[in-house]
Amino acid sequence: MTAAAWRPGFADPVHDAQQAFRAALHALAHPGQRVSVGHPIAALPLGAAASHLLLALADDDTAVWWQTGLESCAPWLRFHTGARAAAAPADAGFAVVADAQRMPSLAGFAQGTPASPEFAATVLIEVPSLDQGPAMQWHGPGIRQARTVRIGGLGPAFWGEWQANHAAFPQGADIFFTCGAAAVGLPRTTRVARLEGL
Repeated sequence: MTAAAWRPGFADPVHDAQQAFRAALHALAHPGQRVSVGHPIAALPLGAAASHLLLALADDDTAVWWQTGLESCAPWLRFHTGARAAAAPADAGFAVVADAQRMPSLAGFAQGTPASPEFAATVLIEVPSLDQGPAMQWHGPGIRQARTVRIGGLGPAFWGEWQANHAAFPQGADIFFTCGAAAVGLPRTTRVARLEGL
């Protein structure tokens, strides 16, 4: 067992797991609405929201792909949840990205199948800001009329890839954007368009 595995998990396993799971459900049910999740875990190169969402959602049936630079988190998550590491994005039920500028194309993550769309990946993307990026208008289930969202730090191709991801519904990845202890959900049902003139 590596030293990384012994980093703490939930301070209060029952309460914290319930709180993180409820936050995850709320974020996906209300796309673009910010939720607060967890507290920082010392010496872990993940923010509070990303680490607590993984602790709440991953289990021993889960394969997790880690972007280069985050591999030290794999034994920690396996120790606390049983989740194994995936060799490639397409093999993972969850994927964790800390450098959004260098993340793989969304099409490279598990997409599910028409018969089993639930096998698509959930991608956790840590970003520098949830309110200082280009103004994008989100529409879809869980959003009354429209919501303006400004996710910072994404690569120039990301929103074009999202259009294709959304068009593939019921297949396609779901996303949590995280920044510190805050998270925003972007399920595959959400349509996103850049606001004109911005």
